[in-house]
Amino acid sequence: MANPSDDGYRMPPEWEPHLRCWMAWPCHPETFTDLSVARDAYAAVARAIARFEPVVMVANPVHIEDARVRCGDGIEFVGLEIEDSWARDTGPTYLVDRHGELAGVDWPFNNYGEIDEDYQNDRLLARRLLERSSVRRFEAPIILEGGAIHTDGQGTLLTTENVVLNPNRNPGLTKADADDVFRGHLDVEKVIWLDKALEVDSTDGHVDNLACFVRPGVVAALVSDDPTDSHYAPLRENLRRLELAKDAAGRSLEIIEIRQPRRMEFGGERVPASYINFYIANGGIVVPVFDDPVDRDAIATLSQAFPDRVVVAVPGIDIARGGGCIHCITQQEPRP
Repeated sequence: MANPSDDGYRMPPEWEPHLRCWMAWPCHPETFTDLSVARDAYAAVARAIARFEPVVMVANPVHIEDARVRCGDGIEFVGLEIEDSWARDTGPTYLVDRHGELAGVDWPFNNYGEIDEDYQNDRLLARRLLERSSVRRFEAPIILEGGAIHTDGQGTLLTTENVVLNPNRNPGLTKADADDVFRGHLDVEKVIWLDKALEVDSTDGHVDNLACFVRPGVVAALVSDDPTDSHYAPLRENLRRLELAKDAAGRSLEIIEIRQPRRMEFGGERVPASYINFYIANGGIVVPVFDDPVDRDAIATLSQAFPDRVVVAVPGIDIARGGGCIHCITQQEPRP
């Protein structure tokens, strides 16, 4: 079977134009103890993104009317059975080729290593979305989630060892094995491996809480300025790895540091709050804020990093309490 890159496909960077943004409506009470609050938070994100590009919300058919009322006009709804609401992780990773053809990678999903049989519909979501749009589907040979990878679109990928090489997903997988998969499925030549860093992260360490490309050769990275914080040392280690890394073009990286918000807890656990978990829309940046003095600094930094886009702040606390944030609940479909 041909790999996507053999047929000329690549994973585009998130700043290339989008056809639409996919989301999935909250429905799992163990993820969000107050589903009503979580749904209002998702609706706010959907409305913010819809200022810049079309938004399509996947929802269980019985929840569509509630979603429509909360989101308001301008959002499209698709009725499909789902178990949870992390579109980045259960939706497809979209690819494009030089001829304007769209394809998608379907990563096998095992609920972040928990191998829970209650997630059969989430395992099928990528396939169903690709079939619905008549988009060519490539089934990947390793278990992965979309929030675990970020690309510059020019052959460089950011990811974490703690997810890709985790025995709860891919026992026995080596970095060399993973590099081959990324090369074949995403057209990646250089993988930069980071550490999970955050004290509590139910994903085992998705990179979209830690670092992302702003443009080729430039990376935004989460940092802590408090040496007593449990995040301080591992985030410094990630910074060190980025400082030593070169991208696929042989360039050293320019690093934009973004301070994390204050420590927040919910249900006795630390909330994985991060400003890196933002969404790049057509002409906009939708960034989570956490009612923290550092919010203003994060907005200013991202405004400088993306001078051609409007930065829109949306409250992120109620989403982060579920284990992720704005990037985790969205999946861009590129405009070929």
